Amino acid sequence: MNRHRIVLNVCIILALALGASSTALAEKQGQAVNTKKITLPSSVVNIEKENTFPHSNVNLPSLQPSEFTKELLETSKVRIDNPNLIKMLNESAINKSPLSIGVRATIYLGEWPLNYESDLTEPNWQYQKVNSNVYDNRGGIANYQINYVQEMQKTVKGGLTDKVPQAEDVQKMLLLKAIEKTKLPLSFESVIGAGSKHHHIYNVPPKRLGYLHAYAPAIHEKGKVTYGEVYIVIKGTKRRIVVKNVTSHPIGAWMPIRNHLSFGFQGSN
Repeated sequence: MNRHRIVLNVCIILALALGASSTALAEKQGQAVNTKKITLPSSVVNIEKENTFPHSNVNLPSLQPSEFTKELLETSKVRIDNPNLIKMLNESAINKSPLSIGVRATIYLGEWPLNYESDLTEPNWQYQKVNSNVYDNRGGIANYQINYVQEMQKTVKGGLTDKVPQAEDVQKMLLLKAIEKTKLPLSFESVIGAGSKHHHIYNVPPKRLGYLHAYAPAIHEKGKVTYGEVYIVIKGTKRRIVVKNVTSHPIGAWMPIRNHLSFGFQGSN
């Protein structure tokens, strides 16, 4: 009887262990899917050197919390990633003076977007058409070669898909997350200068019209942003962050890929 009970207990333990392993594996696989690097297709070309409109560096600096800020952030039950809030905390200081024993205070910092969690990061390689080069070779007897030449300066804008409080803070958090995941030069605005060119040649057959279309690609980021009222609570020499009235909102954004174009060539009668 005892032997059967031991065998049963071992089976239960093995089943629980296998179940936990399967769950952990599924979670890791899910994380792998969410962090999968986006690969540019052959139709997408980097025209940074050919673009007649010079872009400034789009790499946003990673703001590092001070030791004081690190200590405060570790006391919060809600993750805080907002660079502007971290910057404000970096510029603050509360001394641990022996005279502060017995001091009690609560400081209200306001309602802030605290963090952003990404659910989806996907590309649209033909987000917006920016140029068309056309050649009529219907009267020709041989192939005619054309290449991309930007006829007019074109500004491509992205932005948040919904209206939310403190939109600039939210935009920055989404942009940082998308750049981290894609390793691409993303921004909320991209400009293609007039006269920009690319050397690749496309042949327009005789008796045909040739159309070379250029598109600005963009990344679609989608997830949720968490808001909360932030307080610093002081009790003697102890300081901590308390977040109240936490809410989450779905949010998305489109971010053009700077200095990149997607080309599509077609012929017709």
